[in-house]
Amino acid sequence: MPRNRRVDTQPVYILHTRPYRETSLLLEAFSRDYGRIALVARGARRPNSALHGLLMAFQPLEVGWSGKGEVLTMIRAEWQGGQPLLSGLPLFCGYYLNELLLRLLPREDAHPRLFAHYAKILLSLGHSSLDKVSEADLRSFECALLSELGYGLTLTNDAEGRPITPSVRYRYEIERGSIPLQTGESGSITINGQTLLDISADDYSSPATRLEAKQLMRRLLSYYLDGMELETRKWVRELQEAC
Repeated sequence: MPRNRRVDTQPVYILHTRPYRETSLLLEAFSRDYGRIALVARGARRPNSALHGLLMAFQPLEVGWSGKGEVLTMIRAEWQGGQPLLSGLPLFCGYYLNELLLRLLPREDAHPRLFAHYAKILLSLGHSSLDKVSEADLRSFECALLSELGYGLTLTNDAEGRPITPSVRYRYEIERGSIPLQTGESGSITINGQTLLDISADDYSSPATRLEAKQLMRRLLSYYLDGMELETRKWVRELQEAC
């Protein structure tokens, strides 16, 4: 019989909510020490509930829970403050980060470094303008997520173990790494050596690096998502088409 689990306080961000029964909410949450967890907040939709209006995405919370199954029962939640509300493009980007975590992060697999990285980028998004965000933040988080999941990029050495040469163009094979392009050769993912080194150094100051890093990360994420298109990308595309 499963043992009852109780956690009295834990830093948490809400990734997704949906109604549950008449007055409750079913939550997907990202916790610092327990990873992604499922919680039910009983009575949270009642107007007089202490949880009403508190369980929002992108806001730092201290949460407690207990239970025996996969879905645990929230027993307390307190807002920690300090995070500006997201709107405009930063809000779309926040949903994008959440969808990546929901799609790729296994349940109850702790990633405290990724949690800290996520919190840092949310704060950066909160101070961004409504129509512009830092691409460096998004690429940095994508790389950190893949690394935490064991899918880290090989960036400083090629597939044969030789140091990456900045002036050489490479073909990036997901299961092998970087392979120098031969004259006249092409590949589904090609990238400059300097871009690989810049990604390794978390340096996206070059426009060429930002463009190639975006293309590389899209291919990698599509591969690990088994080709599934993210809903947040559909939203952005539909919004662009409507304007």
